[in-house]
Amino acid sequence: MQYRSSWMTDELDVFRDQFRKFLARDLAPHGEKWREQKMVDRFAWRALGEMGALLPSVPEAYGGLGATFAYDAAVLEDIETVVPEMTTGVSVHSAIVAHYILNYGSEEQKLRWLPKMASGEFVGAIAMTEPGTGSDLQGVRTTARKQGNNYVINGQKTFITNGQAADLIIVVARTGGPGAKGLSLIVLETEGNAGFRRGRNLDKIGLHASDTSELFFDNAVVPPENLLGAEEGSGFAQLMQQLPQERLALAVGAVASMERAVKLTADYTKERQAFGKPIIEFQNTAFKLAERKTEAMIGRVFVDWCIERLVAGELDTVTASMAKYWCSQKQVETADECLQLHGGYGYMEEYPISRMFVDARIQKIYGGTNEIMKLLIARSL
Repeated sequence: MQYRSSWMTDELDVFRDQFRKFLARDLAPHGEKWREQKMVDRFAWRALGEMGALLPSVPEAYGGLGATFAYDAAVLEDIETVVPEMTTGVSVHSAIVAHYILNYGSEEQKLRWLPKMASGEFVGAIAMTEPGTGSDLQGVRTTARKQGNNYVINGQKTFITNGQAADLIIVVARTGGPGAKGLSLIVLETEGNAGFRRGRNLDKIGLHASDTSELFFDNAVVPPENLLGAEEGSGFAQLMQQLPQERLALAVGAVASMERAVKLTADYTKERQAFGKPIIEFQNTAFKLAERKTEAMIGRVFVDWCIERLVAGELDTVTASMAKYWCSQKQVETADECLQLHGGYGYMEEYPISRMFVDARIQKIYGGTNEIMKLLIARSL
C-alpha cells in the first residue's frame, strides 16, 4: 500500500511535482561544486525564491505563500531527497529565522525583512551558540548595551549556519543581568556594519556545502527598532516558544534522509553481485533493509502526526523533543548500516551514502543535543 502523508493536499502535490523536477534539473547538478567551495551559490537562493519555496508558511502580505508548515515540511523533504546540500541552510532561513520575525517582529520589521527573505535577496541566520555556550542558552555572554540611541553589540558566536551568506542575523544577546530574563533577540543587518566581522567558514566532517561560521561583534551598532518584541528581556521565552518548530524541521529532514538511504541501498544491493547473486538475496542484507525501512515508516508516521499538531498549534516541547531525538538517532543508525551494505564503495565520497553518513552525525548535536532532548522528555514523566 502506498503511504500518503495526512497533511498532503492536491495543491501541494502539484507544487511538489514541479518542485522536484526543478531541483533535479537546476540545482542538483551544482552540488559537487558547492561542497568543494563550502558554500551554496547565491543564484540558488534566488531560484528557490522564484519557485515559492522560501518562507511558504509566511503570509502573502510579507512575500510568502500564506500556507501552513506543511509546505515547509514538503520543501525540506524534497530538498533533502534531491539536493541535500541546501537542507540545513534553507531550514534555518525559512523554518526558523523567518518565524522569529513573523511572530515577534513589528509590522515595519516584517515588511522590511520578510519579502527579501522570501525572494532569496536576503539570507537569514540566527546566532545562538558561543565558544563556551551550546545548549545552555542562559549562559550567553554576548552583550547588547544601549549607547545613545543605539544598541552596541560585543561578543563572539560560532557554528552559525548561513554565517558567510547571511544578510541579516538574529543575535541572541544579553541586554540585562544574568540568566534567562537578561536575554533579547536583536536583528543585525550585515551590510555596511563596521563592527561586524565574519570569521572562518569552518571545516566540518560533513555538511560541506553548508557555510558554518564564526561571527565577531566589536562595537557593532544596531538601531533600537531592530529589537524583536515589545521590550528587552523577552529573548529566552521567544527561543523556547519557537524551538518545537525548529526541532520538528530537523526530524522532517531526518526521516527524508532515512527513506533516501534505504532506497539508494536497496537499489545498490540489487545490482551488486557477490558469490554469484545480488547481495540483496542474502538474508542479512534483506533483513537489515527490512528493519530500516520499518523504522523509516515509523518515523514518517510520527513526524506526520507532529506536523498535524504543529499546524493546529498543539505541538508541545516534549513531543517535538521526542521527534528530534528519535528520528536523528535513527537517521545516524540507518546511514551507518546502509554504508556497511555498500561495502568498500560506501567509504568512497563519490557515493551519496558516504556523504549521508557524515552529514547525519550533526543531527544529534544541533538544535539541542539529544541528551538535552532526553532531559526534557524525562521531566514529563
